[in-house]
Amino acid sequence: MSTFPKRWQKRPSVKFFNGFSLTNGDHFFQEYLHQSDYTVAGFSYGAIKAMQYVHNTPHRIDTLQLFSPAFFQTHSEAFKRLQLKSYPKNPARYTQTFLTNGFLPCEQKPVEIDPHASLEQLEELLFFVWESTVMESLVRRGVKIEVFLGVEDRIIDVHGAREFFLPYATVTSIRGANHFLQGC
Repeated sequence: MSTFPKRWQKRPSVKFFNGFSLTNGDHFFQEYLHQSDYTVAGFSYGAIKAMQYVHNTPHRIDTLQLFSPAFFQTHSEAFKRLQLKSYPKNPARYTQTFLTNGFLPCEQKPVEIDPHASLEQLEELLFFVWESTVMESLVRRGVKIEVFLGVEDRIIDVHGAREFFLPYATVTSIRGANHFLQGC
């Protein structure tokens, strides 16, 4: 036991990656987050970044938590191209529409917008392909993978994500929850 006062002791911290166009979004997932220096987590687009970080880091990682991972590999090319055409016309409106849809069927909650969001990030998100070989390599390294999906999510292909991640992860489907894993 440490002899330092509790307020001086270092608290474990999760490395968290935010969703597309968002900052400081980890508060939405506090009830699920493992508070550990050996946990990496990400939401939506941030789930891609979290997985890539874990895959490429030489450091010890015990748990990878993916909250509503951006899973668009089952969507059509036409859908993806339409998204890429819409964003540059009015990024603020595109982001607002995403947020509205992300919180449906509930009311939108306050979020912090990342002013550095880009068309390149959106393209990466839409065209990213989750690969079985990468997931298998993480499992072989001893990384515990946890995936959380909102059953009412209107952003990603929840069914496709569930089917893809089941062989590699503990998949938790949250009834009544949206993309932000919030219920009404």
